[in-house]
Amino acid sequence: MVLCQGGEGDAAPAAGGQEPEVPPGREDGPGAVQPCPAPGVEAAGAEERRACGCCSGMSWPFCCEAPGAKKKAACPGLGLFYTILSAFLFSVASLFLKKIEDVHSVEVSAFRCVFQMAFVLPGLIYYKTGFLGPKGKRIFLFFRGFLGSTAMVLLYYAYQVMPLADATVITFTSPVFTSLLACIFLKEKYSLWDVLFTLFAVTGVILIARPPFLFGSHVTGIEGSYSDHLKGTIAAIASTLSAASTIVILRKVGKSVHYFLSIWYYAVIGLIGCVIALFVLNEWRLPHCGRDRVFLILIGLLGLGGQIFLTKALQIEKAGPVSIMRTMDVVFAFILQVLFLNHIPTWWTVGGALCVVASSSGTAIRKWRHSVKKAKRREI
Repeated sequence: MVLCQGGEGDAAPAAGGQEPEVPPGREDGPGAVQPCPAPGVEAAGAEERRACGCCSGMSWPFCCEAPGAKKKAACPGLGLFYTILSAFLFSVASLFLKKIEDVHSVEVSAFRCVFQMAFVLPGLIYYKTGFLGPKGKRIFLFFRGFLGSTAMVLLYYAYQVMPLADATVITFTSPVFTSLLACIFLKEKYSLWDVLFTLFAVTGVILIARPPFLFGSHVTGIEGSYSDHLKGTIAAIASTLSAASTIVILRKVGKSVHYFLSIWYYAVIGLIGCVIALFVLNEWRLPHCGRDRVFLILIGLLGLGGQIFLTKALQIEKAGPVSIMRTMDVVFAFILQVLFLNHIPTWWTVGGALCVVASSSGTAIRKWRHSVKKAKRREI
């Protein structure tokens, strides 16, 4: 039975992919036995019992094609609004991470994984996906979890040792590296446009890192020592490569694995790795300041909220516009850095940000247009 568009039934299929049972009085198959109407009732009730094809037997007062019935129109731009809200939540979480003083980035990542697990566990139980996944996909899920959690730890470290805007900008080179890795491992096409966007991204990273052999020994506009700035840059680049590898793995897996199961591997493997690393580094400790504890909780909640809104955006909007709108992360990072961290970015950072944003936006637009053309060919 197919339910009306916009109704409660189109949100998610029943567990196991089976159709829900037909309620009493809704059997409309060719072999269903229909009771004979009482005399005089057939004419009056004939119009009410008529049904359109999309509702499979639902009477006109409840039918989406009923005369005079108004369809529930989708709110235009809602997906882009969700994307902006997601970018804002991620940026505020990064700001709180900068404000934490006595907590190692690995420990912050461990707390983030705990929040992820608490959110995903009920979903796994509800959808009955299991906790290990299909046998042929477990190795991919393991590397997805390992690389995803590694990207998170490295990014948090970069946030702590270098300016917020600089680390955020470097992460936006991920689409370029994704195209390169997809060409190597998935045999996807890598055109001259992709080469150009890669050069733009590399130029942006160089302008942000400002290596002394190009910019001299006196580098301005950084936090702390240049060695920490360089370590943060390397960590941010490694985080971006790990995130790009994660996306390639998810493409390889496709829709054969529920996305809740993918997040579950990410959280579980990340938590185990973070706990082991904390004991090896001897950095495991609860924050002494009550403010830091509040910041840890807020980072987990805001990161979770950002993921939820980004997922909602991708469900109702095409990936191209969402990828372009995600560059608002950079804008929010610059604003929050100036307002709350009293750190004014240099023109080198602004130039690097423009290069990276142009690169990631160009990559997103090109792939969006390619997908639209592909969809039109299928229709023809």
